[in-house]
Amino acid sequence: MITVSDVSVQFGKRILFQDVNLKFTPGNCYGIIGANGAGKSTFLKVLYGAQESTRGNVSFGSSERLSVLKQNHFEFDEFTVIDTVLMGHSELSVIMKEKDEIYAKPDFSEEDGIKASELESRFAEMDGWNAESNAASLLSGLGIKEEFHTKKMKEMSGKQKVKVLLAQALFGKPDNLLLDEPTNDLDLDTVQWLENYLSNYENTVLVVSHDRHFLDTICTHIVDIDFSKIQMFSGNYTFWYESSQLALRQQLTQNKKAEDRKKELQEFIARFSANASKSKQTTSRKKMIEKLNIEEIKPSTRKYPGIIFTPEREPGNTILEVTNLSKSVDGVMLFKNLSFSVHKDDKIIFLSKDTRAMTYLFEILKGHIEPDSGSFEWGQTIKKAYLPLENEHLFQKPISLTDWLGQFSEDTSDMYLRGFLGKMLFSGDEIYKNANVLSGGEKVRCMIARMMLRNANVMLLDTPTNHLDLESIQAFNNTLIKFKGNILMSSHDHEFIQTVCDRVIEMGPNGMIDKRTEYDDYISDDRIKEQRSKLYNN
Repeated sequence: MITVSDVSVQFGKRILFQDVNLKFTPGNCYGIIGANGAGKSTFLKVLYGAQESTRGNVSFGSSERLSVLKQNHFEFDEFTVIDTVLMGHSELSVIMKEKDEIYAKPDFSEEDGIKASELESRFAEMDGWNAESNAASLLSGLGIKEEFHTKKMKEMSGKQKVKVLLAQALFGKPDNLLLDEPTNDLDLDTVQWLENYLSNYENTVLVVSHDRHFLDTICTHIVDIDFSKIQMFSGNYTFWYESSQLALRQQLTQNKKAEDRKKELQEFIARFSANASKSKQTTSRKKMIEKLNIEEIKPSTRKYPGIIFTPEREPGNTILEVTNLSKSVDGVMLFKNLSFSVHKDDKIIFLSKDTRAMTYLFEILKGHIEPDSGSFEWGQTIKKAYLPLENEHLFQKPISLTDWLGQFSEDTSDMYLRGFLGKMLFSGDEIYKNANVLSGGEKVRCMIARMMLRNANVMLLDTPTNHLDLESIQAFNNTLIKFKGNILMSSHDHEFIQTVCDRVIEMGPNGMIDKRTEYDDYISDDRIKEQRSKLYNN
């Protein structure tokens, strides 16, 4: 249990949040949300002591253990993978080291024997005898095969390190678990494993994430940082988002009577509660909606970008024909004999265990690289807009955002370009920023503005939610649902895939699967699971 009492954080004259009084209790998962810069990560740091609060204090239950997801990928380079995970339980790790040092002594004394006996007793109380097998089980669940468990961390790839550090945070089932962006760099299967693990977690979990499906699946409460305050609401992210949007609509309709607004909110809560009880993600221990104080629902101060894609013309019947495409990289086959036709209105999610497969496919389809074999042909009526995974090469010049966007526009007038940048929340002096110093999220918003200029009828999107905040992701998602054209996409965002796509193509070194189905049905179908395993087995 974590108790936050009268906590405030202020930097100079800027108040990040103040007068925070909250209690986080076992058996619940709290999703912390807020606009960029609102103080989500700062709040977590205050909880685990890395950041001092201006006022107030944080306390934990007696003898409770706190675990935090580490972000330093080089901190444990000289340790083995399994030892890195075990270090997640610092007290147990220290006891194991002390035991080993005592037993290694050449002159083992009676005093050493007494000390070893005490350590063995504490070791057993902490379930130490099962520690290595429990750590190995976590690693395997996160996709780190047993052959890597004894390797040093410096031999692991960046994405593997992310999984090991996550296993470290989860190890020993800490009483209080703090996770800042735990799904970053995780593949869809691993995210699903983590969702299942945390949905059944019996202790206290606080998580910051931009993954809406993840928040919807695991969260019993949403903790919203807004108006320089931190408020807690029962329910998941979707409930919070829809209720805040309803409150905003009501605020804009000033002439509605108070009792009418209250009735509308009550009907909304009842409707959402009924839907939540039937949700596939609902677990027996979670009650999505228990109570909500209607008076507490406020419209958010967050700003959502105005993403609008307007095709210049409707696509014809021939969109794309792909015939026997194959591509390997560094001797690794990404996909082989890939053949499919894209039909009018298809919105396709491309999947592979090797994420490079989607990037290379899109780069081939855009004509940027050559396949090893095979061919493809776009229809005559097709105009494409592309959001690549890597965009750094497009932001090398120290030019203003209007000049940057003007490179891709026939109309280079300042007013015209400002309109597109404004839709992507660049305003005032921000448009005079140099393009080469933008953050990852700002670059993606510029890329989306570039896409809007294209008036395309086909979207190629390689992991479109990378670097975006929740507000931009939500706006992007809503726009793609309504888009009157074709979408070819790769993504790690479950909600994006489920709500946008109606067809799944999974690629592997041994072939492909092509199903016209929703993503949730695809991953839950046992027959498809068998086919998926064959795609990658040697």
